[in-house]
Amino acid sequence: MPLLRTLIRVVLTLSVVALAIVLGVTLWDTYMIAPWTRDGRVRVYVVDVAPEIPGTVVQVPVVDNQFVHKGDPLFVLDPVRFRLAIREAQARLDGAEEELKLKRNDAKRRMGLGGIVSAEEQEVFNSNVATQVATVDAARAALDLAKLNLQRSVLYSPVNGYVTNLNLRVGDYLTAGQPRLAVIDADSYWVNGYFEETKMWGVHVGDVARVKLMGYKQIIPGHVVSIARGINDQNGNPDRLGLQDVNPIFTWVRLAQRIPVRIHLDRVPESVTLAAGMTCTVSVGPQSRSQKGHLTTWLQDHL
Repeated sequence: MPLLRTLIRVVLTLSVVALAIVLGVTLWDTYMIAPWTRDGRVRVYVVDVAPEIPGTVVQVPVVDNQFVHKGDPLFVLDPVRFRLAIREAQARLDGAEEELKLKRNDAKRRMGLGGIVSAEEQEVFNSNVATQVATVDAARAALDLAKLNLQRSVLYSPVNGYVTNLNLRVGDYLTAGQPRLAVIDADSYWVNGYFEETKMWGVHVGDVARVKLMGYKQIIPGHVVSIARGINDQNGNPDRLGLQDVNPIFTWVRLAQRIPVRIHLDRVPESVTLAAGMTCTVSVGPQSRSQKGHLTTWLQDHL
């Protein structure tokens, strides 16, 4: 019995030591070698919706955070003035065309009086016809613009996405180019992982990536799409004389710069609600596919 107890103690001691060694190696690989970062952010493209023409809002058929499809109406401007502008442009075009008919008839009559009307007078009438043709073209372009303005009085969603920052009510007067709501492109979510420069050796375009959102347990698979080729260098900012302003302070502890890496999300679980600005942990490389990668991810999330 004493021998058995001694053997059990030795085995337990060796098991604990072996487990400590495995955990130590894993921790070293996780925090010192493996390319991963907790500094990941969910990003998305946002479309600012602004009218191209001024007008008064008469209809807002959407609400904040509503999902809309591409082509769905977002808001409508008062179309009355645009219809009146079309009638005015049409009237000017009709008058210009009638004036063109008269000037062409005058020019034809002068052409038939070759021995009576001088060549100079014939050139004047031909020039009047050419000038009136330009006037008709300008009136037709004005009519087309008026029709286009009527079409643009209804603003449609350019993408499939979510209405956000809706700051618009019926009766508001909008000026051209003034954004009053935005649409988040639901098909454009990606993750920016900001990796320390000491770990960039293990990050390559096409590498497998694992994304762990802070508020969810599910792992989102992805892959590296691109790597940023530059970040801001404050020492490169010129002073008022145009000279390079170099910071003379040097600390003993040098912090590694962080390089943005763009991660495409291959498949997002239906239970996960993505929102721009969410934080996440990102690991990249072959270890993301192995059993070691599961332990690495657990350590990254809990230690």
